Amino acid sequence: MPSKTTPTDAEPAINIGEIDQVIHGRMRLGIMAFLSAVSPASFPDLLAKTGSSNGNLSTHLSKLEAAGYTSQKKGYQGKRPQTLVYLTAAGRKAWIQYLEAMKELLGK
Repeated sequence: MPSKTTPTDAEPAINIGEIDQVIHGRMRLGIMAFLSAVSPASFPDLLAKTGSSNGNLSTHLSKLEAAGYTSQKKGYQGKRPQTLVYLTAAGRKAWIQYLEAMKELLGK
């Protein structure tokens, strides 16, 4: 009888290494989830949704942008500076792959 830790022929092996670590961090996961529904999102909207500080949010957005998952457009709304954050096509693809990996992990 196979042990509980050994996958049987009916159960596919789950490769934890396939989970995208750029997305998997708590803050970046929240950012990606929000952007998957609301893109573009303003920096203040992301601050409100994540409960983050300016610096912490900026750091996580930089990591997502370096991975090619988000892009930022800086401009003005009237006389006030405005930063809009967009989910890129690569980001949407990575997000969908991340969700699929989570479903597989959960056996859904």
